[in-house]
Amino acid sequence: MEPTNSTSTTLSCKVQKQQPTVVQNKQLNHPRITTTMAALDIERCELECEINNFGHRTYLNGRDRLIVRRGQPFTITLHLRSGQFQPGVTTFSFVAETGPSPCESTGTKAEFSLSGAVNLNQWSAAVSCHSGNTVSLSICSPPDARIGRYSLTMTQGGSTRLGDFILLFNPWCPGDSVYMEDEAELKEYVLTQDGLIFRGTEKHITHCAWNFGQFEPGILDACLQVLDMNPKYLSNADHDCSKRNDPIYVSRVVSAMINCNDDKGVLAGNWGDCCDGVCPMSWNGSVEILRNWSGSACQPVKYGQCWVFAAVGCTVLRALGIPSRVVTNFLSAHDCNSNLIIEHYCDENGNITKKTGDSIWNYHCWVESWMTRPDLKPGFDGWQASDPTPQERSEGVFCCGPVSVKAIKEGELTFKYDAPFVFAEVNADVVYWVKHKDGSQKKMSYCDEVGQHISTKSVGKDIREDITHLYKYPEGSEEERRVFEKASHQNKLLKPQPKPQPKPGLGLKIKVTEGMKKGCDFNVYAVVTNNTPEPKECHLMFCARATRYNSTVGEECGMKDLDMQIPPNEGKQIPLRLNYSKYCEAITEDNLIKLVALLINNETIDSVLAVRDIYLENPEIKIKILGEPKQNRQLAAEITLKNPLSEPLHGCLFCVEGANLTDGKAIQEPIASVSPGQEAKVKVYFTPRQPGLMKLVVDFNSNKLRDVKGYKNIIIGK
Repeated sequence: MEPTNSTSTTLSCKVQKQQPTVVQNKQLNHPRITTTMAALDIERCELECEINNFGHRTYLNGRDRLIVRRGQPFTITLHLRSGQFQPGVTTFSFVAETGPSPCESTGTKAEFSLSGAVNLNQWSAAVSCHSGNTVSLSICSPPDARIGRYSLTMTQGGSTRLGDFILLFNPWCPGDSVYMEDEAELKEYVLTQDGLIFRGTEKHITHCAWNFGQFEPGILDACLQVLDMNPKYLSNADHDCSKRNDPIYVSRVVSAMINCNDDKGVLAGNWGDCCDGVCPMSWNGSVEILRNWSGSACQPVKYGQCWVFAAVGCTVLRALGIPSRVVTNFLSAHDCNSNLIIEHYCDENGNITKKTGDSIWNYHCWVESWMTRPDLKPGFDGWQASDPTPQERSEGVFCCGPVSVKAIKEGELTFKYDAPFVFAEVNADVVYWVKHKDGSQKKMSYCDEVGQHISTKSVGKDIREDITHLYKYPEGSEEERRVFEKASHQNKLLKPQPKPQPKPGLGLKIKVTEGMKKGCDFNVYAVVTNNTPEPKECHLMFCARATRYNSTVGEECGMKDLDMQIPPNEGKQIPLRLNYSKYCEAITEDNLIKLVALLINNETIDSVLAVRDIYLENPEIKIKILGEPKQNRQLAAEITLKNPLSEPLHGCLFCVEGANLTDGKAIQEPIASVSPGQEAKVKVYFTPRQPGLMKLVVDFNSNKLRDVKGYKNIIIGK
């Protein structure tokens, strides 16, 4: 892209030429004369928005205002009515201010004079060139400047307001605490406006595309508004603004403000009936959410769940200049009582209950941000985890982090912030108890591993990157047990018991087939084995229940309850038929079914438990691009989905959006109904505004198929 234009600030005030000033010296009682040279008479100031924004990698925010990154010079041009700049003779100074009450002592105000060259480590200004009635100035902020909205004033006898600008974090600047060296990672974690978020189960990982849209019109303003609506700003704005140089502080504020539990935050959470708002599964990106929040006097948007909270948080942090990414942890523990143990109780009918509020989610999403940690001992810089989903309070507020990912791996639970909670999410031990009909309870030979397949999008590729090794040592290894015991000691807990190992005798596991699709009937299997030389009389309970990804169990949609004899050293495979006619009304938009198999030895009352969640695949959305993708040339996309159900779909709606593709808006195309086996087909039109790789994101809704996702990568030419 070649910058061509610049934005000017026309100055209504005129700096008058100064006359010699007479100052009376009262002690000597005679006049002292000082001479001040004629001031520059400034007609206007050009902020050179297009050139500066391009150089500071903020041009996607637009070219109508100046948006720059700290620690990097930018250029402005003064046009003079009269006067001429004279090197070594002409002098003037500047004032840069942010916040409601700027003050030098808090770092929200800086006064600096013209010098021979800019200093990259402090507020500074120098003349880069001058000719006739124009003077070009290079101005630089320090790499630890407070971010936010600034005004810039020049003083030379009088004051002349030069204009306003927005200052952001600068991960390209080595002196900035968010500095990231790798250019490909910078492109992915700061500049890329779309990505993938991983969901499903640990055995069936799915993904959906997400439009982060951090450069879409109005989004940066909404992100700055997030900072200005936080309770710390509202109670003491000067103190809050003074701390906006610190990405640790800013990311913690963002973590609290994405949810609305304590403040005028962006999103309300809901894991139940969402009929009075938008189902979390229906969102395709952050843009509509942030615009709705900002445009409704900061009323919370309904509704969000963990991946929505994390994705919106990622958008805000990227917009402010902090490298960030969404991370998914499969089999994620929620440890309410801080003992690093998740206890479940199962009755003989397969009903799993909780006494402490502890739970294991199929998956949980949070956001990682890249920064240094000068508040910790050396070695804990880099990725920091923060979690905007309101789960537990931190320092009295529903927020979490940022906590060093390396600290989680090493079990350093005394480190700020919220290390014990995040450690438990990926490392907690799991204990199951069987509650028998006579009231007795017995610990089972069952081992569940939390914190599996911790995932994020790969740099520059639409594939999953497994980053489990960044959070924990291999499960069951000596290092993992050492870290767990150290963490338990720091958490002032009893020494944990070793994980239970299966004993010789009865065995039980759940087997499923590949490609279980919503709308189909299929079998799942309980595989029972007897690894002893004696026959065993047993009772098997095998059931299926609809479940949500946060482990909330719903209606039963399949059950088998039988007595059996298992011959010595043999096994049996017991099928359970799951019919669409029964599970269709039970399952939620998560498309998850929890399978529970409990095998009881009739002689000894010993029990073996197997639990598995299965994901039912939605039909594929097919997207075909019609025409040659060119910048500022209208394109069409043909979108189709085949109805896989044995009944018609009613109230069908395709919702399409994409950063730099749909002008920051969602395109909606309704279809009244689609018969069984028939295709829903629409054609949408859009005009790409920037060259490069873009994602067109699609969501399909109907009365029977909810929130089916699809996307298409499009390379837009110039």
